[in-house]
Amino acid sequence: MTSFKDIKAKAISVIKQKFSKDRYAVGLDIGTHTVKAIKLKITKEATELAGFQMLPLEPGLKDCLTKIKEALKCDSVNIGFSGGSSVIRYVSFPRMEEPEFRQALKFEAAKYIPFPPDEINLDGVVLKYDLPENKMLVVIAAVKKDFVSSRLKHLEEAGLRVRIADIDSLALSNAFKFNLGAKEDLRQKTVALLNIGASISSLDILEAGIPRFSRDIPIAGGSFTQKIADTFNLDLKAAEGLKTNPDKDKLARIDSAIESVVGSFASEIRTSFDYYESQSASTVSKIFLSGGGCFFKGLTEKLSDLLGIEVECWDPLMKLGIVQGFDAEKARSVSSQLAVALGLALRF
Repeated sequence: MTSFKDIKAKAISVIKQKFSKDRYAVGLDIGTHTVKAIKLKITKEATELAGFQMLPLEPGLKDCLTKIKEALKCDSVNIGFSGGSSVIRYVSFPRMEEPEFRQALKFEAAKYIPFPPDEINLDGVVLKYDLPENKMLVVIAAVKKDFVSSRLKHLEEAGLRVRIADIDSLALSNAFKFNLGAKEDLRQKTVALLNIGASISSLDILEAGIPRFSRDIPIAGGSFTQKIADTFNLDLKAAEGLKTNPDKDKLARIDSAIESVVGSFASEIRTSFDYYESQSASTVSKIFLSGGGCFFKGLTEKLSDLLGIEVECWDPLMKLGIVQGFDAEKARSVSSQLAVALGLALRF
């Protein structure tokens, strides 16, 4: 006859097996030109890179999603939203408890969100409770329902379901904090994260690790590529190659061609910093660059000179372990473009 002691021991063993089982999470970053995905293996001991995909959007989104599902052997993903169909705002609310905050969110958000309330999916979270005058810092995010429905339809057609939906800029902050948030020399600093995509660059400001400002800038990698294409009479593919791997004898002409674009870009960044600093007692001390801009020779130096702030590319994969047998070098070669996908995958 089985004793109570044996039953108890067996139950504990089952519970241990359940909670020690390896878990996986996939972050899916759908851009305007490429789709990036990262698969993480999560154990009690480590978070490891188990796979990644980066595919051009040219064949169509459904084809890309189907290939990612097959390659990463996944059926659920975490996704993010950005661009004109989404809005993110950092505002102060009167201090209140969570149930009261949930009730007040919809009514308070109407003051800051430029879309009709019945046309959006809305959420918010308290970032900081101890603001002066009994206030708390809140981030509000909204995405148009029709955009969400369209994205979900594509995912469903590819056999994928969504676990978590986020905003790309918050995912970028999440990836940065995972990798560099514990660094002693950054913990109390105010830093900017600049992620340069193909059509849009996202700018986020973190103050002592807390997101305080987010903005999309309509100047990005494609702006530089187009300028080089026009100057040298090239197609976009050849211009992209010249941008990332320029001939020495063409460097001066490239610099001259893109001077106005870099100037406009730096001006947009400076305007954002000025606005943030007018609302805060701190100033931005450093810019961390990610995205395709890290492959643009000399861009960090040009932005640093124009803004008078140190600019550095960072590696979103630097703190990840690597699953045995996985080819890490291929992922490392494009790691700067995987920051948003990583931030989404980290929402496990």
